[in-house]
Amino acid sequence: MSDVRPFTIRGSATQRVHGSARSAETLLAEAERLGASRVFLLAGRTLTETTPHIRAIEAALGGRHAHTFTGLAAQTPADDVVAATLAARDAGADLVVTIGGGAQTDAGKIIGLALHAGVTNRADLFALSARCGWDKYDVDDPAIAPGVPVICIPTTLSGGEFNAGSGMTDEEGRKHPFLHRHSVPVSIILDPWICTATPEWLWLSTGMRAVDHAVETLASLRSNPYCDAIAQSALRLLAPALRRVKAAPDDIAARSNCQTGVFLAMQPLISGVPMGASHAIGHVLGPVGNVAHGYTSCILLPEVQRRNAPAIPGRHALISDALGAPGQPVGELLAALVRDLGQPSSLAEVGVPSDPALLARMGELAFADPWLATNPLPFATPDEVVQLLRSVAEKRH
Repeated sequence: MSDVRPFTIRGSATQRVHGSARSAETLLAEAERLGASRVFLLAGRTLTETTPHIRAIEAALGGRHAHTFTGLAAQTPADDVVAATLAARDAGADLVVTIGGGAQTDAGKIIGLALHAGVTNRADLFALSARCGWDKYDVDDPAIAPGVPVICIPTTLSGGEFNAGSGMTDEEGRKHPFLHRHSVPVSIILDPWICTATPEWLWLSTGMRAVDHAVETLASLRSNPYCDAIAQSALRLLAPALRRVKAAPDDIAARSNCQTGVFLAMQPLISGVPMGASHAIGHVLGPVGNVAHGYTSCILLPEVQRRNAPAIPGRHALISDALGAPGQPVGELLAALVRDLGQPSSLAEVGVPSDPALLARMGELAFADPWLATNPLPFATPDEVVQLLRSVAEKRH
């Protein structure tokens, strides 16, 4: 009985997830259900300017459409979040809808909080972040709860739409958290058709981010049978579906399976299972190294699991089984998936130099990330993080 441990599953405040849904008609139905008459769209600039999808959504909303904001850069810069918040307030928004990748998703959730808190400038926004730290999930403070509902229509596979946490970056690349259990979107619309406009590299790399969520769940010493089963189901959908999309970008069924895999992969994190070193170091590598969100998982996840392997053979058996190769080394299986998807596996491939000062800075910042402490094989010093970064510095393919 020594291996029987009690566990608690945390619920999400999201009301509905619409799978294999058409964005325009589903969003209109949601706006009607919520009684929204001033819908503020936070959309990716490229999606808005090069595809018909945003205009189709605006047309479907008709008089309910208040404004479309496209001035948000990658990594969710604080100044851009302030600008979007002010635009939403000026538009009289009673519903915020994000259409795009992780930057739009994070910003939309922050705007929901910022509108209620009366944020008008950077100082207000940073002060709000200090009240919404990573330890505040179960602090249901009505003073900082979102005042305007949010709906997310993701066009990547990062999965932030399922998570109550979000983050923005300052000019030095530091990530500032926002967390309130009601800051999740009220509804999520998973539209595989709109995602055919997503660049291949972005879809597949963020797909590896979703794989990262599932793998770090199964590697975690704080997981439980419920979350293990969900994470394994996620991997069984994600790995073959991502390979199918790589082979046939117009395979809508495969894209839908990818989105369902993300939905599954995020549930353990929502339920309270902490992530590990791939996520912790990725939180720094992204903004400091100017590396795209999904690429951090492509580069870090295989090497982190190579390092973890001696400490968690039983946990790795769950992962290799879900990847369809029982007993095979998990780090190599993940590296093979990265190769099959044509994604980068080294810092050199994404333009991060092997500069000792830069690596040392990233090591120090990552060592302070709470998820580094929940990696199954501990990191004793920042230098151990630097050693891992050095191991992925050069091209490995």
